[in-house]
Formats: sequence, structure tokens, C-alpha cells
Amino acid sequence: MKREEPSLKRYLNQVDLSADLVVAGGGLSGVCSAITAARQGVKVILVQDRPVLGGNSSSEVRLWILGATSHMGNNNRWAREGGVIDELLVENTYRNPEGNPMILDMILLDKVIQEPNIQLLLNTAIYEVSKKDNDIIESVEAFCSQNSTQYHLSAPLFCDATGDGIVGFLSGAAFRMGAEPREEFNEGMAPTEEYGELLGHSLYFYSKDTGKPVKFVPPSFALNDITEIPRFRNFNANEFGCKLWWVEFGGRLDTVHDTEKIKWELWKVVYGVWNHIKNSGDFPEAENLTLEWVGTIPGKRESRRFEGDYIMTQQDLVAQRKHDDAIAFGGWSIDLHPADGVYSERPGCNQWHSKGIFQIPYRTIYSKNIKNLFLAGRIISVSHVAFGATRVMATCGYIGQAAGMAAAMCVKNGFQPKDLLTAENLKNLQQNLIREGQYIPDFSLADENDLAQKAKLSASSEYQFKGFEQVDLWKSLAIPSAQMFPLKAGKLPVFTVQLHALADTKLEVELRISSKKGNFTPDDTLVQKNVALQKGKQIIEIDFDLALETDDYVYLMFAGNPDVEIGFTEQRLTGVLSVFNSKNKAVSNNGKQVPPAGTGVDEFEFWCPQRRPNGQNLAINISEGQSVFGVKNLLNGIDRPVSQPNAWAADLDDINPSVNLSWKTAQVIKKIDLWFDSDFDHPMESVLMTHPENVMPFCVRDYIIKNDNNEIIYEQKNNYQTRNQVIFEKEITTKNLTIELQHPSGNIPAALFAVRCYADSKNI
Repeated sequence: MKREEPSLKRYLNQVDLSADLVVAGGGLSGVCSAITAARQGVKVILVQDRPVLGGNSSSEVRLWILGATSHMGNNNRWAREGGVIDELLVENTYRNPEGNPMILDMILLDKVIQEPNIQLLLNTAIYEVSKKDNDIIESVEAFCSQNSTQYHLSAPLFCDATGDGIVGFLSGAAFRMGAEPREEFNEGMAPTEEYGELLGHSLYFYSKDTGKPVKFVPPSFALNDITEIPRFRNFNANEFGCKLWWVEFGGRLDTVHDTEKIKWELWKVVYGVWNHIKNSGDFPEAENLTLEWVGTIPGKRESRRFEGDYIMTQQDLVAQRKHDDAIAFGGWSIDLHPADGVYSERPGCNQWHSKGIFQIPYRTIYSKNIKNLFLAGRIISVSHVAFGATRVMATCGYIGQAAGMAAAMCVKNGFQPKDLLTAENLKNLQQNLIREGQYIPDFSLADENDLAQKAKLSASSEYQFKGFEQVDLWKSLAIPSAQMFPLKAGKLPVFTVQLHALADTKLEVELRISSKKGNFTPDDTLVQKNVALQKGKQIIEIDFDLALETDDYVYLMFAGNPDVEIGFTEQRLTGVLSVFNSKNKAVSNNGKQVPPAGTGVDEFEFWCPQRRPNGQNLAINISEGQSVFGVKNLLNGIDRPVSQPNAWAADLDDINPSVNLSWKTAQVIKKIDLWFDSDFDHPMESVLMTHPENVMPFCVRDYIIKNDNNEIIYEQKNNYQTRNQVIFEKEITTKNLTIELQHPSGNIPAALFAVRCYADSKNI
């Protein structure tokens, strides 16, 4: 038995820790930052004030992870974020297609503790910052409530990913809170005082069917009159979790210091709503439902935004401005909410989309006045309006991994964050990020260390794209429908379409492209035709007699006509999609964006794919085969479809598809990187929503790698990840590598975005 003599003062257990980088905040941005830095050899301390990782995506809040894909309800094709956040989402979809938030907690914890360079401190809150100079952080103090320990954490670099920016705030970093007036940045979407300057918090609940009647007795603090909520008729017994994102409050309070007050108001609403559902008599279907879970902390949207050397504004997003220092992208709508939240008479959000994804510059992810402080997540340097788009979690994770890579370069070279602004350092940062899977619009990888670039490349076959002629089912053209075709520059082929007219009618056909290279908003109509149809099944040929100036996607579009059915095929192909001019209320997509005058937002149509098991391609054949899946795509430095598929695909009749790399002299190889198609168009919502598959149908599952003696040096079974990193225990020496792949299915050919070979396993 341990005994201590009484004393006038006792002290907490004190632990001193040091590292290369302290990452404050264990939400997705902090997790991605820590993992990225750790994989570059950086010693990281990851400090999280909650018992689990994931922030708003964790089981404590249960918001789905989303980013530029926006529930597949915008025109951002193949826009799911890459790198670590992609790895996490693909892993979660594989293990957890049902969207169980507890499993996501487990996956995030597992990914972090697998990194030997990360020391994780859970339940540990930073409360004090010490500085060496006025503009240099030296250390932070943190307290863990579970082991009653005070931590002194020192490092040359710090990354604040805490959401409220506790490290930045205590260090004296310049920040903003609340909306800027319209005049400051000339932003048409800057809110009025009536609308409010801050987005509030949300708190969710889950219900469960017990199979027998369950009664509910509300707590004393539950909201008594549900009609106090203007949208009370929107509540129903079937929606729960983050589908009730609009149960929001706090935008007129201090969203940092009034969080507990905001939480209590949200509890009042949630328990009042559940009492209304259970006891009003208006929801007999709720008789067997019980309240399974209620959030104990609210999900925060907006508080402090810190100032970097550049502040992104509305114009950066809408005009898709190019930045020489781009390190990431975003693509969520500019999504602003009324400050009164659930008590507002206004719609729960005010979403306006840009025509494509937008670059995020490096100058936004470090403090302009604290030299060794990186910013990650929702606190980066943006205006309130731009924040409406950059704040969502997948974008925050993308920003976090950029900060982690930048920190790794600073550690290796003894730099401060601003030192990376030189042309050479920026180029290295961008190349390092792309190498790790971080797509940056308008940039590609040019890696001088990649031995594959020096190899002679060949393949057993190359898929010649001729569209699709196999009709597996017929669907109505009641909804305007289109097929995207990746075509080479030159005269357009003739399109052959299989149709079934239910009556004599006319069909309006258009050919469109995007006015901006790399966008997927079909806003430029090249030609329009009306085709006369007679009742019955028929095949029509459409010759537009036009030429494309550059390789690009074109859209063959059919106006809505309920008297016509069109043939669809079950065949699917990397980088090829059908799209539809339909509605998606989840992201304010009403088929066409028509913004009010003066908002500074574009008017355009939405043409979006359908989720599998729907979303089949239209059975449209083209007269000339398109060589858009050549083996040279493996070396072009772009690992997703953009203006072309950017993938090699084998002929579906090739029973043993393979890629071969050969060198004149033997090469010493330590690492091989392979990049597969995990369908970057799928948003992979992390919780609540279920997915029809846990492995994307385009992804090659099985492959082997052989050396110049035809020996198998690596074999993979049941792959599901985007990136396969093959690191040999001992370097191999060979003049030849052959990668033999199996087609994912009889309807989908094997495809590969990139193969890269390195003499060592170091990344930077």
C-alpha cells in the first residue's frame, strides 16, 4: 500500500516529450497530417483531446466524410481526394460498407498506431503555449484527464488541426472570426447581418427498432413545443444521424466559448423532437423505436480562421483560379447556413457550386506571423464565404496531408514553413505530394528517380475504345441522359445508338464539351440535332461532322422523352461514365443552378452519374476506335481520369493481360508502386449510408510480378486499395519486370493508372 505524507501542495505527474513535429488535434486533418509526416521518417506527437480519433467523423459525432465528390451531386467527376484520406475511405468501405461509426473509430486508431513514428496522446488537451521568441513556438503544455498527467511537448514545428485553433490562438497567431463584409473581398455571397456571420453546431441521434412497443418519458429540459422549430414538419421517424444535419444552433453565439451552452440547446431540441415523434400520435410507425444514441458533443462547423500569407475568397473557388503554390483541391459547394440554425425561417443551407474543383494554395496552410506553425483542417486562411466550401472533412484531410508533407520537408532541411515558397522547394513539395497520391489540378508527376521512366514499356494488349453496343437492358429516357466519351483530337466518329420508341416521336440530341479543360460541366454545346423516330426498336447513326482540337471528353446528350427507351449495357470501364440531368436534394442540386443576381456564382446544369448498382453505360457504339487506354498512360504522372482516362486498360478478350518493363542494363529495385482504379467518382460516405459493394468493381484484385528469369517475385491476392506499395526486404536486380493482372470481372477489363520503380524505399 502506497502512502504519502500530507503536504501543503502536490504536483501532477509530469512527462516531458519531444519530437520533430507536434500535431494538435486528432480529427481527420490531424490524422492525415501525422500519418503523412510519419511515413516520411518524421517523429510525430499526435495530441487529441477526445478518447477517439476522427473528430466530426468519429462515433462521438457521426458525420459522414465528404469532400469534392459531394454525394455525387455535382459536376466534379473522379474528384474523391487521394493519398491518406483515400486510403482511409477505401479501407472503411472495404471493412465497413454498412457505415458503422464504431468500426471507423477502430480503423483510424489502427492506422495511427501502425506508424512507429507517431506517439499518440488521447484524452489530452493543450492549454498553454510557450514561445522562444515572439514568433516561434517552443513547446505546449497539455493535460490528460484519464491518467492525471501533465505533458510538456516540445518540437521545432507545430501543426494546429484542432478546429478551434487552440495552439494558434494561444501563440498569438493572427485570426478572424465571423464573416467579412462584402466590400472587403467583393464577395457576392457575403452574408447580411440578418443571415448571420457564423455557422452553428449540430448534434445527432440514432434510433433502433426493438421489435416491441417502447415508451419514452422525456427529460425536464426537452423542448415542449416542437412548433418553435419552423421546419418541425421535416422531422420523421425514418431519418436519424447526420441526415438531420440541419438540427443546428449557435451561429449567433461565441462558437468557441459558448459550446457547452450550444450543446444544451441542441439536447433540448433533440429530446423534444424524439418526444414529439414518440408521443404526439402522428408517428405510429415509431411505436417500436427506441432512442439508441444521442451525441454528447456537438459537431462544430465554424469558429476561428487563421491568416496565412494568402486568404482564399469566393473568386478563387468560382473562377477556379490557378496558384503556382497549389498543394490540394476542394470541390464542395459554397455552403453557408443561417446563423439561427434550426430556429430560422430560412432554408437550412445556401449551397452554390462552382463548375469544377478549385486549387488550394500552400500560402493558406501556415501562419503569417508565427514562423513554425502549420494550419490544417477548417482553420486555414480563407474568408468566411470560401470557408463554406473548404470546411468539409475530406478536404480538411487533404489539407492535413499537405501540411504533413511540408513539415517533413522542413524537418529534413531545417526549414521554416515559409522557406518552402521558393520555386524549387514548392516544386519538390508538389512532386512529393503527387508521388504519395495527392492529385493537384493542373500538375503531374515528373519523377527523375522513377526507374520506370527509363524503361521500354509494352503491354499484352491495349483496349481500343469503341463505345458499347451490347444491350443488356432498356431504360426510359424520361430523364435527360448522356454518355461521356473520351476521344482523341481530330474528326469525331459516327455514333450508333440503339433506341426503342414507344410511339412516333422526335428526339433532341446534343453534343457538348466543357468550356474549361479538366472540368466536367458540359456547358459548351457544339451541335444540336432532332432525330425522327418511328415506333419500335431501331438503330440510328449520328454524324456531327465536327473535329476536336484536343483530346477531351465529349457528352452525347439526349433530351428527356418518356416515349423513348434507350439501350444500356452492364459493361463498365475505367474513366467512362453515363450522366443524367436529374436532381439531388442532398446537395441543393435541382438539375440546374440558377443563382440570384449579384451573388457572383455561375448558372449551369448538373449532369451527374447514378450510384451503382445503377449507372450503367449507354449502349452507344462509335465508328472509329479511340486509343485512349495506351500503355504510355502509365508514365504520364496523372493517376485518375481528368481530360482523358489516364489509364492503361487491357483488351477484355486478353486472357492473360500484362505490362512489361525492360531496361538495357540490370536495375536495382527496392520498391514498386502500382496505382489501381478504386473509383474516384465514388464519395464513399463513411457512416450511416450503406454501399452495395466493399471493393470497387474496376479494381484489379489479383496480380503477380515476375523478374527477368520469369520468377514470381511478388504476388497479390484480393487487393482493394488504390495504391499498392511493394517494398522488397532485399533489393532485386533485374533487366525486366512483368506485371500479370487478372480482369476484375467478365464485364470490366483490367486497368492500371501507374507503375513506378525505385532503387530505395525513401519517399523524399
